[in-house]
Amino acid sequence: MLTFEQKLAIIESFPQLQRKDVSLGRINFHYEESVTEKKNVVYHLHPNGNGFVYAEYLEEYEPDAKGFVNIRDFSEKELRSIIEKSIESLSPRPAAEEAIIGDADEERWVNEENQTLILISEEDTWNIYSGLNLENVFSSYMEALQYLEEEGFTRK
Repeated sequence: MLTFEQKLAIIESFPQLQRKDVSLGRINFHYEESVTEKKNVVYHLHPNGNGFVYAEYLEEYEPDAKGFVNIRDFSEKELRSIIEKSIESLSPRPAAEEAIIGDADEERWVNEENQTLILISEEDTWNIYSGLNLENVFSSYMEALQYLEEEGFTRK
């Protein structure tokens, strides 16, 4: 388990976050550019090592009723990952992506070289985009998944 000081150093390494000291020695970290009402990415980081990260929109975590995940036992890698994903989930989409995605549900897939593909269901097809470029079209979700996995992509 990371100490309070280690967690604090990791969190403070994210320049997008602003520190806000609160009661009982706890610290919040806000993301002011959030496109939602939620600004807290890190909530009530406590000197005993307890704290929470906002993960309402992250499928790989099970947040509490307020949308937070307890980070008490997180490793450095796990803590960095959840904070990066939390910030990304609260960030505005680039205009080009917004034009493609709109209100559609999307999945983001990334490979070892940090290239990202976006999988979107459009009418009766599953389309894979790289930026603004349509990379591939599939008639089923399973076909799209198989393609992405064969190409070395994992779900973000």
